[in-house]
Amino acid sequence: MKILITGANGMLAKEVKQRFEKDNDLILTDVDELDITDEKAVMKYIEDCKPDCIINCAAYTAVDKAETAGEIVERINADGPGNLAKAANANKSILVHVSTDYVFGGDLDISKDYKEDDSKNPVTAYGKTKLHGEENIAKNIEQYYIFRTAWLYGIGGNNYVKTMLKLGNSKDELSVVSDQHGSPTYAKDLADIIYQAIDKKIPYGVYNSTNEGYTTWFDFTKKIFELSNITCKVNPVTTEEYIEMMGTTQAKRPKNSQMSKGKLESNGIAIPQWEDGLKRYLIEEGRI
Repeated sequence: MKILITGANGMLAKEVKQRFEKDNDLILTDVDELDITDEKAVMKYIEDCKPDCIINCAAYTAVDKAETAGEIVERINADGPGNLAKAANANKSILVHVSTDYVFGGDLDISKDYKEDDSKNPVTAYGKTKLHGEENIAKNIEQYYIFRTAWLYGIGGNNYVKTMLKLGNSKDELSVVSDQHGSPTYAKDLADIIYQAIDKKIPYGVYNSTNEGYTTWFDFTKKIFELSNITCKVNPVTTEEYIEMMGTTQAKRPKNSQMSKGKLESNGIAIPQWEDGLKRYLIEEGRI
């Protein structure tokens, strides 16, 4: 299969490349090779290379900066996926797109988790533009997969786990938010979910796609330190307390990022627990 991967220099795209490269012909692009916000350029590029599948890993993901960044966020997160959908549809390609829990409001009671068809009520620029991207895909192509993920970390670049390892080795104690709930997701596992979905030819549509199991940033951090033999003390704080301590403003964070993976699992997709993903990541990083 010939597969075009956009945003190829990003953390997730690197894992997608590694997972797919053995059995497929890959075309890797980043903004210098293909600007997904340029509709004509996208159409011509895809007409020329004729991929069987397009995996879009390009996105504007700086949640706080997105609040004041202006139209560039909408262009990358909404117009870009729409352009890819139009071009994929014209060339009979499958489109794979990565979205986010931020399309939901994040205020669901924590005794519950979000299902794919639950009401959308994004409250940040990032969430709103990512939802617009989903909508632009759905109205321009039928052969698509949208994988909504959350709390993503992986090899290469900065991520939450790497930041906590650095802080844990340099400080005696840390305060970490304990009232935001979700599923830490290893980028390698998300890449494998995408691989399984395409390989098994599961029905097209939207799928919640995180590691299995739920936790908080506080308990996630404690598990990072436990597995890495770091003795730094972790103190729980509320989101409001953390913002006050830091003295900064930020885009609203979801209190509930828990997303059910029942739809994926009903289609035979294997999903590792978040603790298992974290342990494998730390081994790969040489921390265990």
